[in-house]
Amino acid sequence: MSENASRGKHYTLRYLDLFLEDLSRIVDYISHELENPMAADNLVNAVEDAIQKRSSCAEAFEQYPSKRDRQYPYYRIYVKNYTVFYVVIGNVMEVRRILYSRRDLNEHI
Repeated sequence: MSENASRGKHYTLRYLDLFLEDLSRIVDYISHELENPMAADNLVNAVEDAIQKRSSCAEAFEQYPSKRDRQYPYYRIYVKNYTVFYVVIGNVMEVRRILYSRRDLNEHI
């Protein structure tokens, strides 16, 4: 195994505005509707940690079996009750959505 392969590839992270809007709505809901700002903060930290960990091996996981024909396959990360969706474009891990896991995910991505 070459030295580069043993170290793994590191992907540059890019966040779509849609992901940031999703996360903001989730945080607002948990903070204000559920009146639990600590849980909202914990979720943001868990999401950030999960994305950072995945950024060194973004393509090493099963692709999401989307029903839509896509130029770039979706991958997912499970964080608590949420699913983070991303694609890999060259050396960029583009984070596109975060959705409540019990939703009909195919309807929203």
